[in-house]
Amino acid sequence: MLVVYSANGEMYKLRAADAKEKQFWVTQLRACAKYHMETNSKMMNQVEGQQKNLVHAIESLPGSGPLTALDQDLLLLKATSAATLSCLGECLSLLQQSVHQAGQPSHKPGASENILGWHGPKSHSTEQLKNGTFGSLPSASANITWAILPNSAEDEQTLQPEPEPNSGPDLVLSEDEKSDTEDKEETELGVMEDQRSVILHLISQLKLGMDLTKVVLPTFILEKRSLLEMYADFMAHPDLLLAITAGATPEERVICFVEYYLTAFHEGRKGALAKKPYNPIIGETFHCSWEVPKDSVKPKRTAPHSPHSHNHDHPSESYKLRFVAEQVSHHPPISCFYCECKEKRLCVNTHVWTKSKFMGMSVGVSMIGEGVLRLLEHGEEYVFTLPSAYARSILTIPWVELGGKVSISCAKTGYSATVIFHTKPFYGGKVHRVTAEVKHNPTNTIVCKAHGEWNGTLEFTYNNGETKVIDTTTLPVCPKKIRPLEKQGPMESRNLWREVTQYLRLGDIDAATEQKRRLEEKQRVEERKRENLRTPWQPKYFIQEGDGWVYFNPLWKAH
Repeated sequence: MLVVYSANGEMYKLRAADAKEKQFWVTQLRACAKYHMETNSKMMNQVEGQQKNLVHAIESLPGSGPLTALDQDLLLLKATSAATLSCLGECLSLLQQSVHQAGQPSHKPGASENILGWHGPKSHSTEQLKNGTFGSLPSASANITWAILPNSAEDEQTLQPEPEPNSGPDLVLSEDEKSDTEDKEETELGVMEDQRSVILHLISQLKLGMDLTKVVLPTFILEKRSLLEMYADFMAHPDLLLAITAGATPEERVICFVEYYLTAFHEGRKGALAKKPYNPIIGETFHCSWEVPKDSVKPKRTAPHSPHSHNHDHPSESYKLRFVAEQVSHHPPISCFYCECKEKRLCVNTHVWTKSKFMGMSVGVSMIGEGVLRLLEHGEEYVFTLPSAYARSILTIPWVELGGKVSISCAKTGYSATVIFHTKPFYGGKVHRVTAEVKHNPTNTIVCKAHGEWNGTLEFTYNNGETKVIDTTTLPVCPKKIRPLEKQGPMESRNLWREVTQYLRLGDIDAATEQKRRLEEKQRVEERKRENLRTPWQPKYFIQEGDGWVYFNPLWKAH
């Protein structure tokens, strides 16, 4: 199958039984683009002649009288026509350059680019447009892009385009995605005796406060999923996320965001057992999406949530929420993720640097960085931070808790929220306790308070006296959709860690450790090569901006 995307975002599916038919479609599409380019070039020549005649006629007008060459309307017409032609000329240059590059032979692609997606052009500076230098344009028409799903190795070799840094597929299409059925619940009851001796030996070599980033931890504590996938699992209630933009007022929207934020961690943690997700390899990516029934996306303060399961059989009746994550740095370990819903004009961009340290019988992980939720329909940006995580009782039955003070703020509306994840006191006290307060800063008014457990029941009290209770354990979970392993590239999380996961499920810790060591050693070798060549790593989907990282083609720049 050949999927074609037009400049206005429409999608066309073309049938192709084999590689020969696919190549035929590609040839026809290129011929069509070339025809329109040549036609546009002829039209440009005609219009340029007409514009020159217009300018000559205006400049030939007398210097006095009812209509002169200095008439304001005529001067505006003259300037507007010249500017329009200049823009059209630049567009034609883009098209000509794209068609020329599309005809150039490309290098043999790697299997990692065997992804069905749509390609976004890089942005170009004004200086590049003036000089006509477009050497980094992707090899595709300026008006259409195509993506091919190979059915064989031969298709991969002949038809898959060569990717360029930051010009790869926008997000993976859901054509081949299926509802995720993997159960990530960890069933182990605790640390076995032989494992305890390994942990004791490790602890004896550590010092309090020591950075664990470069410490090789035993494989049996791994969670059977990548950290990148864990971030995706925080989106397990996408109906609550999309409902934020449906709020009628800024106050309702910020409260909806706090409600979503507090309910996200329960499903993302996959239970209370403390297990460590795989440290992502630099360049590792994770893609998934959700089909969110439209009738479930309602502001929860005005419409009670229905606990029944969702029907995902009719995509036309659902919103599509897409997610992509990438490991952009190894030292320090920085992960980025981005999700968007074009229909709701909502997107989230987040970068996180995980920093772990030894705390005696516990391990603490700080989540350094921030995320930004953008509601384009309302022109609002909500900046938020993430709590720290702690693995307690690592010698007996490890369990996880969240701790720390996080903030949510919107500069435009003046609303902010403070959320405190309380760690359990040494004597007594409840576990997993959380409190939150939403304030309108210009009036110093508290509009909402919340308390409860982030993995249990949460109670919200509003300034009008109303209350609402949310039980995170009964909230319906929308399963993410992900492509099967055989259709994933080698740098996609589940495919990359496939053998490690298989051996962990079989209980073969030694084999899992060996596979994990091979992956990490390969990463170190490639990193040394880049250092010797002084070649910095180029992430595929994210661009560094200041101290943060931003998705290369975000929704707020595309609209």
